[in-house]
Amino acid sequence: MPHIIVEYTDNIKVEGDISGLLRKINDVLIGRAPLFPVGGIRSRAIELQDYCVADGTEDDAFVHVTLKIGAGRSEADKQAVCDELFEKVKEHFAELFATRYLALSMELVEFSEVGTYKHNNIHARYKK
Repeated sequence: MPHIIVEYTDNIKVEGDISGLLRKINDVLIGRAPLFPVGGIRSRAIELQDYCVADGTEDDAFVHVTLKIGAGRSEADKQAVCDELFEKVKEHFAELFATRYLALSMELVEFSEVGTYKHNNIHARYKK
């Protein structure tokens, strides 16, 4: 953990540089190590083709980011990382935001370790 899921409407696929956004998000989280173990960071994007924004009459777009983390971090740490991540998202889309209708949102999902299963040998690479 953490896992990042970026959902975005297909009408910004070309201009949105989603793979660039994922790299920027990972950089923020890597910069917070050891708060988040580098070997546990996962980011992915889901392009949405079926959606309706507002009344559906315009070519509106949206990006929604979900940050999923395990329990145990302080409220201050969670607030700081969320603030930094959302600023990075807003910066990434600033030009696009200035030229089209675009909704940006982000949420934090925190869960207990009970019911969470992991098997990961990537962590070992970062413990050297």
